Amino acid sequence: MSDLTWLFERLFDVRAILDILVVAFLIYWLWWVAQGTRALSLIRGIVTLFLFLYLLGDGLQLTTLNRILSVIWPALIIAIPVIFQPELRRAFEQLGHAGSWLRSPFPAQDDQAAESMIDEIVRASHQLSRLRYGALIVIERETGLQDFVSKGVQLNADISRQLLINIFFPNSPLHDAAVVIGDNRILAASVVLPLTDNISASSQLGTRHRAAIGITEESDSLAVVVSEETGQMSVAHSGRLIRNLDQDRLRRVLRTLMRVDRPAQNGRLDGRFGRLKALIPAASDSRLADGAAGGARRERRQESIHQP
Repeated sequence: MSDLTWLFERLFDVRAILDILVVAFLIYWLWWVAQGTRALSLIRGIVTLFLFLYLLGDGLQLTTLNRILSVIWPALIIAIPVIFQPELRRAFEQLGHAGSWLRSPFPAQDDQAAESMIDEIVRASHQLSRLRYGALIVIERETGLQDFVSKGVQLNADISRQLLINIFFPNSPLHDAAVVIGDNRILAASVVLPLTDNISASSQLGTRHRAAIGITEESDSLAVVVSEETGQMSVAHSGRLIRNLDQDRLRRVLRTLMRVDRPAQNGRLDGRFGRLKALIPAASDSRLADGAAGGARRERRQESIHQP
C-alpha cells in the first residue's frame, strides 16, 4: 500500500511530470533528426544486436558474454558521437537555427530590395524553365554560406535575370553547380553544395534537388531549383521541397518564406491590406507587354487618322 501511495505521489508531482516530458521530448527530437537518414537503420541494427545478446546472455547465464557486454556499455558513450557525427552535427545546427524564433518577426532587409531580388529570381527561373535549362539558386539568410562561397567563382555582381540566365546557359562554364545570392548581390557561381543524406530524396530526385535539400538542412537558406529534364520549378527550405510551382506560386512562396508581405507595425488596417496584396497574383510580364503593345498600336492609329 505504501508503494502504491508513493507511486501516486510521484505521478502527481509537477517536477516528475516535467522530468518525463523533457526526456520524452529529447528522445523524440533525436529520433526525428534521424528520420530518413542512414542513422535510423544503424540505430535499429545496434539496438537489435545488443538486445538479442543481452537476452541470450541473461537467459542462458553465459558468464563470458555478460562480462563482455558489461565492458562494452561504457565504451558506447564514446562510440556514439563518432558513429553518429553527421546526425549530431545536423541536430545541433537545427538547434542553433531555432534561435531565429527569438528574433524580431520583421525582416532585417528592406522590403523593396527583397521584392526586387525575388522578382529577378522568379523571372529568371521562369525563363530557364521554359528553355529547360537546369538551375540552382541559393538565397543566403541568417546563416552565412561563406565556406561554400569561397570555393566557387567569386562574382559580387548585381542581381539581374539576364546574368542568371547566362550563368545557367548549358555551354557556360559556370552552369553545372549553384549560384549563391546574399545581401542582394550574386556572391558566387559554380558553388558545390552538400547533398542530403535523406534516403527517400536520394532515390527519387536528381543531384540539383538533393543539393538544394542538403544546403537547407545545414542552414536557414532558401534554394530555387529548375529541373533540366521537366522544367519544373521547386523551392527547398528547412530540408523540405515544394515542387511543381508556376511563376506566380514561386513568387508567393518566396515572399512568404522571406516575410516580405508581413503586416506593417502601424495598424491592423495595413496588415489587412498586406495580406490582401499577398493573395493577389502578380501580373505576368507577357500580359504587361501585350498591353503596352496594344496601347502603342492604338496611338499610331489615332495619329494616322488626325494626319492631313
